[in-house]
Amino acid sequence: MTINLRMLLVVLPVLLVAAGAGSQKRSYHFDRNGISREVLENYLDRSITMAFFLVPAKPEGKRTYPYHEDDLRMIRNTGAKFIGRAIYRWGGEGLLNDPEFWNRARSIIDTLHRFDHEIIFQGCLFEIVTEEVEQVKIPAWVFTDHKLPAEDRTFSYRAMLNGNGKFVDHWRKGSSVPDISRLETQLWFYYLAASYINIGVEAFHLGQVELIGMNDPERTSWVSLVSMIRQFAANHARRHWVLLDAHVPKGGMVKDGTSLIDFNSFPLRIKPIPRKPYQGKLEAGHLDALYNKSKGCVAPSGWTCESLPYLVEFDNFGRSNKTNVADTTSHFIWGWDEISWFSLQPEHYRNEWLRYAYQWIRKTDPNGHLQMPGCRMITCPNETSGSYRANTRSEACPIGYSQEEVIKELWRN
Repeated sequence: MTINLRMLLVVLPVLLVAAGAGSQKRSYHFDRNGISREVLENYLDRSITMAFFLVPAKPEGKRTYPYHEDDLRMIRNTGAKFIGRAIYRWGGEGLLNDPEFWNRARSIIDTLHRFDHEIIFQGCLFEIVTEEVEQVKIPAWVFTDHKLPAEDRTFSYRAMLNGNGKFVDHWRKGSSVPDISRLETQLWFYYLAASYINIGVEAFHLGQVELIGMNDPERTSWVSLVSMIRQFAANHARRHWVLLDAHVPKGGMVKDGTSLIDFNSFPLRIKPIPRKPYQGKLEAGHLDALYNKSKGCVAPSGWTCESLPYLVEFDNFGRSNKTNVADTTSHFIWGWDEISWFSLQPEHYRNEWLRYAYQWIRKTDPNGHLQMPGCRMITCPNETSGSYRANTRSEACPIGYSQEEVIKELWRN
C-alpha cells in the first residue's frame, strides 16, 4: 500500500501535466512594451472579419445592420479574439458628428469586454476621403498634439489631395485617395485613430498603403503618422499598445529593416478551377498572393523574424464585367470578388472550402493565418441585405450563411 502511494505521488504530477498539455490556456497578454510573436499569432489564429459591427443599426438611414444581438452571440460562441474591420467609414464622414455613432460603438465594446476583456476591436483608416469630410470640425487637441496653433475650422478635402492630381476623383467625383505626404491627411488619420482608441479600439487596418503613400516612397510620412498613433496609444489605449496592419502588395511595410506595422495582411487571391465550374483553390505564386512572400524584419515590438506573420481575408471589391467566367489572370474569382464568390456557393461547399483553406495555409506558409469571414458586404445577387454573415441561420438571423459552427470547430481543434 505504501509503495503504491509513493508511485502515485511520483506519477500523478506527470499524468496531470500530460493531460493538460493540449488544453493549456493561450496567452493574450500585451502592454506598452509591445506584443510577443506568440501572443500576436494567438490573436491572428482567432481573427474574424465583422464589418460595421460597431456602427449604429441605421447609419445614414441607407443601410440597416439589425443583427447586433446575434453577432454578439456568435462571437461568444466561436471564441473570437480579434474582431476585424469592426468600425470605419467608407466615405460618409459626416456621420462622425453623430454622438450615436460613437455611443453605440462604445456600448458594444463595453458589453463584449465584460464577457471577455481580451477581445481586440479593429478600426480602419482607409484609402478614401470625400468632400463630406468638410463637415467634420478639427478638435483643438489634434493641432496641439502636432505642435500646431489651434484653428477654428473643419477638415479640408482639397488639402488632403495629391498636388499633381494623382488618384483625385479615383472612386468617383468628389471621392479621392488621400495623400499621406499632405499634413491635412496626417491630421485626419490621427483624429480618426485617436477617436477610435478613446472608445476602446486597439487595432487599425491602414488599407492600401501604397495608394495612400503615392508620394511617400521612403515612407517618411508614414513613419510620422504611425509614431503619432503609437504615442497616443501609449498614453490612452486600454493596454497602451495598438496593433497596426495594412494590405502590402510589396510584402511588407518596412523602413530601414523595421516594420512599421505589427503584421501584414492581404486578400486570399483565390484561383478559379476552369474544369470544375465555380470552384476555386489557393496557390502560392498566383498573381500577387502573399503566401511565402511576407518580408522579414524587426517587428515594432522588437523581436526579429524571417517572415512577418500575416492575415489573409475574403476581400470585397465588386464584380467583373464577365461574371461566371473562369479567368485565371484576374483578381476576380469566377467574375466575383472573393466574399461574393464564397457566398454564392452551396452551404456544404462553403464549409468544405473553409476547412480546406484553413489547413492549406497552415501547411503552405505557417506565417499565414486565415481571417474567418464573419460579416462582409457582397455584390452578387442575394436576398441577404447585401451582406454575407457566418451566423447560423435562425429566427434571430434569418440571413445567416451558417459557417459559424465550422469556424468554432476549426478554432477548437
